[in-house]
Amino acid sequence: MIKSSGRLLSLDVMRGIIMILLAGESCRVYDSLHEVWPNAFIVQFFHHPWHGIHFWDLVQPAFMFMAGTAMYISYESKLRKGLSWSQNFKHILIRSLKLFICGVGLHCIYAGKPVWELWNVLTQLAFTSIIAYLFIRNSFTVQVIVGLLLIILNDVLYRTILVPGFDQPFVEYHNFGAYMDTVLMGKINTDGWVAINIIPTAAHTLWGMAAGKLLTTSRTGTQKTMTLVVAGVAGLILGFAADWLEISPIIKRIATAGFVLASAGWVLLILSFLYWWIDIKEHSKYTWVAVVVGMNAIFIYLFFETVGAQWVNGVVGIFVPFKVLAALVTWGLEWGLCYWLYKRSIFFKL
Repeated sequence: MIKSSGRLLSLDVMRGIIMILLAGESCRVYDSLHEVWPNAFIVQFFHHPWHGIHFWDLVQPAFMFMAGTAMYISYESKLRKGLSWSQNFKHILIRSLKLFICGVGLHCIYAGKPVWELWNVLTQLAFTSIIAYLFIRNSFTVQVIVGLLLIILNDVLYRTILVPGFDQPFVEYHNFGAYMDTVLMGKINTDGWVAINIIPTAAHTLWGMAAGKLLTTSRTGTQKTMTLVVAGVAGLILGFAADWLEISPIIKRIATAGFVLASAGWVLLILSFLYWWIDIKEHSKYTWVAVVVGMNAIFIYLFFETVGAQWVNGVVGIFVPFKVLAALVTWGLEWGLCYWLYKRSIFFKL
C-alpha cells in the first residue's frame, strides 16, 4: 500500500482516475470499443454532441476542480514554511506560463505545424489558476459568489453581445464564444469548443480551491463530507433547474452556467465519496493503481497526447492486430510507465 505522507490520498486517487480515463481516450480504447460494441454505456465515454451531459463531460471540470483543490493545499503548506502570498503568486504565474506554452504547443503537434489555438485544457487552466489564486485568501462565501458571478457573466455575454452571424446565444458555431475565437485566433473550432471558456470554468477551479480549504480545516471528516455532499446536490439542482426552466441550457462546449453548476455538482459528489471512503474509512488497499498515475499527472498527459498518440499507438498496432486489444495494451503500457517512474521516485512538475 502506498503511504500518502500526509497528502490527501483521495485527491491523488481522483487525479489518477481522471488521468487514466484520459489516457484511455488517447489510446483509442473508447473509439475501438464503440466500433465493435456500440451501446448506451460506451456512449458515456464521448462528449455530448451539444445540449446535454455525458459522463465524459465531467472529466475536464474534475481536472480544473482538482487543480484548485491542490493549489489551496499547496498554498497552505507554503504559508507554514514562511512563503508569502506574493512570493507564491510568482510561482503561480510562472507555472501558468508553462501550462500555456504546453497547451499551445500541443495544438501545434496536433496540426503538424505552428498554429495559434487556445482550446487545450492546459491553456484554459493557465488562466483559471491565476483567477482562482487572486481569491485564495478570501472566505468560502466570497469564493462561491465569485464563481457564480463568473458563470452569470458568461451567460450574459452570450445573450447580449449579438454580432451578425454570431447572434444565436446557444447555437453551435453562431454564438458569442465562436465570435471571440475569430477575434482571438481568426478561426472557430470545428467541434464547437471556445477559448473564452476560461471565464466560466474558472468557477470550477475556484470552487475546487474552496473544497481544498474546507478539507484542511479542523472540522470532522463527517462534517467535511456532508458539506461536500450538500454543495454537490445544490449544484445539481441549480444546474438542471436552470436547464429545465430554459434559464441556461446545459452545454459543455461553451460552458454555460447550467453546465458548470451541474458538472460541479457531480464532481463534488465524486470527491465527497472518495474522501469518505479513502481518507475517513481508510479503504486504501488498491489506491496505488490510481496514485502512481496521479503523481505524474501533467507528464502522462503530455506523453499520451504527443509520443503516445503520435508513435506508441501505431507501434503497438503493428504487433497487436485487433484494435480493442491494441488499445488496451497501449493503455496498460502507459500506466506501466507511470508505475516505473513512481517506483523510482521520479516526478515531473511544472
